Amino acid sequence: MLIPLRPGELERLIPAVATGPQFNACSREPRMLLQRVLISVIGGVLTLLISQTLLFSSKLGPVMLVVGVVFLLYLLWGPILEAGQRNATLRRYPAAAIFEGRVADLFTRELVESRREQANRDGRLELVEDKRTWLCLELEDEEGYLGQLRFPFEKRHQTIRRGMVVRTLVLSERRDFSRIGAITDGWLPQLKEWVGEYPYLLRPAFEELCLRRLR
Repeated sequence: MLIPLRPGELERLIPAVATGPQFNACSREPRMLLQRVLISVIGGVLTLLISQTLLFSSKLGPVMLVVGVVFLLYLLWGPILEAGQRNATLRRYPAAAIFEGRVADLFTRELVESRREQANRDGRLELVEDKRTWLCLELEDEEGYLGQLRFPFEKRHQTIRRGMVVRTLVLSERRDFSRIGAITDGWLPQLKEWVGEYPYLLRPAFEELCLRRLR
């Protein structure tokens, strides 16, 4: 069942500015965290050194000082920028609707999150893969298959069963939703549990909207 959103509701559910859960999600990703640390340290140190050289000999000195501070604070504003970009990607869709269906199937899958070379006992380099178990939920309603929700598997997810009600937000380039462009995180009301790879939605607002629109 798809219930199209009214004007303004999408902007309320997916804000332009990063929420607390979105900031935390963007801050925890190891690869991006390492990248931000390198940018912050290298960019900050270089620009601060340049600013000290130019501080009394050029008008660019104070500007470079400010730039250096901005670089050093990249660990803070980097996740905010990334979350805002993710939100903007979904907010651009012209059509959005609440989906209420069920979990048609679920299964786990091992996904490689990173690869690195490491020396073994013999001193030879070997490829080491860091894997993580993900849970995949196949979603459907009376009209058939909708799509899939994937997220890292945790112990609390063991209670999810086939046939459970799931509510999520679907987005499309087409007003008739003949082609689904994106699916947000999902709400399992029977378990009072949220699932998904990334917390796109303002969750209390979505729960409240579902109570009003799905009576």
